[in-house]
Amino acid sequence: MNDSAADRAVPLMSLSLATEHDIFVLRRSGKSAAEALGVEKQDQIRLATALSELGRDLLGCSGPTVSFGLVSGPRPLLRVAMRWEQGRGPGKESLQAAARLVPVQHAVSERTLVIEQPLGVDVPAPAALRHTREVLMAHKGTSVLEDSRAQTSDLIAALEESRAQREELRRLNKELEETNRGVVALYSELSEELEETNRGVVALYAELEEKSRQLREASETKTRFWANVSHELRTPVNSVVGLARLLLEFDADRLDEEQRRQISLISASGATLLSLVDELLDVAKAESGRLEPNWAPVDLRALLGQLRGTLRGYELHGDAELVVAESDLRIVSDEVMLTRILRNLLSNALKFTETGTVRLDVTTGSGEEDGVVFTVSDTGIGIPQEEQQQIFEEFYQVRGPHQRGRSGTGLGLPYARRLAELLGGSLTLTSAPGNGTRVTVRLPAGPPVLAAGPAEDRPAPPVVAVLVTVDDDAAFRATIRPVLDQLAHRVVEVGEAGRASSVVREVRPDAVLLDLHMPDLDGYSVLAELARDPELSAVPVIVVTSADRESLEHDRLTHARAVLGKSTLTLPQLTAAFSEHTQRATPGAGRKGGNP
Repeated sequence: MNDSAADRAVPLMSLSLATEHDIFVLRRSGKSAAEALGVEKQDQIRLATALSELGRDLLGCSGPTVSFGLVSGPRPLLRVAMRWEQGRGPGKESLQAAARLVPVQHAVSERTLVIEQPLGVDVPAPAALRHTREVLMAHKGTSVLEDSRAQTSDLIAALEESRAQREELRRLNKELEETNRGVVALYSELSEELEETNRGVVALYAELEEKSRQLREASETKTRFWANVSHELRTPVNSVVGLARLLLEFDADRLDEEQRRQISLISASGATLLSLVDELLDVAKAESGRLEPNWAPVDLRALLGQLRGTLRGYELHGDAELVVAESDLRIVSDEVMLTRILRNLLSNALKFTETGTVRLDVTTGSGEEDGVVFTVSDTGIGIPQEEQQQIFEEFYQVRGPHQRGRSGTGLGLPYARRLAELLGGSLTLTSAPGNGTRVTVRLPAGPPVLAAGPAEDRPAPPVVAVLVTVDDDAAFRATIRPVLDQLAHRVVEVGEAGRASSVVREVRPDAVLLDLHMPDLDGYSVLAELARDPELSAVPVIVVTSADRESLEHDRLTHARAVLGKSTLTLPQLTAAFSEHTQRATPGAGRKGGNP
């Protein structure tokens, strides 16, 4: 510590060290100054002890002096500077002993030792400084006896404080032991409770497993029961319907009007029962996963006309009017399933509409790939809000006095929704008591992935030697793979877009089928990489995506030879895309880097 740093301190007192009595004064002065400035008692004794140890070593030096000062700032300090003119200064042992008690800074070249005692965060007021100076000056006239008594008093006080600390430590240790015993007991209790809980969880899990197994078995039994009952019912019901028709066709002349009416009722009731049996059988197949759509082109004009004719003879309640809109749309779907969906919805609406209108409208979706929307609306009694979810449970029927005379199986809506989902669509319902019901069926214009017309309508697939499919969706790759196998001798699948360019460079395919949205690298970036590479830019790329066309970045798709939608992707579309871009090149042209 240099003199300039020491000079920044506010001086409090200075004294010279010449005799042993001065050492006693130094000790008392250090302790009193620290006490007056608010230093804790133990730190007072440490400071006084360090000063006395260093001061004794300075008695052998020439002109030793000690100055007390106050350093203000964020951390106020009591600074004691010890200087001497000649001599080696304090010994190594004294310096080490003092350094263990208080911070000591040693500047040998300047023959100065600086001891700094922190005071805390508050700067002493001027009155405290004056009191400190008075206390320091009062010690200059003390005798050796007084200093000895003071040291003895300090020692007794330190011993008393040490004894009190030992007693406090002993008390704390006892409390800690008691706390530890309580913690161990609590831990033991909690461990036992946790173990008991775990045993209960294991038992509950085993019970749940058993219940799940029983439920699976019950569901399988129910499905088998439905299927068996349906099969057993079909034979007698078919016989009833057939015999009724035979009577009407061949014995009509021998029947009077009443007999013909009764037999017609038998035939109509048998047909209705046969339809219910078919639905029950379909529900059983759907639950067991054995009901699959039979995809084929559907002429909606003919289908709607058939529905209109079938439901004209339905026994209407009151004066309700049935309106089935016209439609020239042609879609690819399962005609039988679609007919059953619409017939169930219309017959259900007619059953609960005494007056007003039951209407079927057909529109196209708002987007290019949204397919077709069937809407069945009525002006009937409506369905309470709290029961609008339950009506999609099998065999559930809405309760209430207004339902009398309108019995049913409770399979209509659940069956229609299940069929709509099998066709890749959805069925939603909105209703309010007294304001009628509106059921909306949204179906894709084709099957979820691919649709193909009759074999004679399909163009012959082109011969593609090698095709690379870049798509991170493993399910889509697995679904489309059987079709691609018809279009290419070899199909190479790439599940990571980052590897697309290297794979294309390695196998040199005749075409690339590329998805746009992938996690590691999107299709736009892959398309740009292929376009920049002179060796790969000639390979035709066909983009397939599930995104709306309006959201596509068309300026980044200029290198793509075609952009097809996944949800409406068909075999004829793929065949046409490959034909258009490969018929001008021989197989393998892409591998040679030639133009397609």
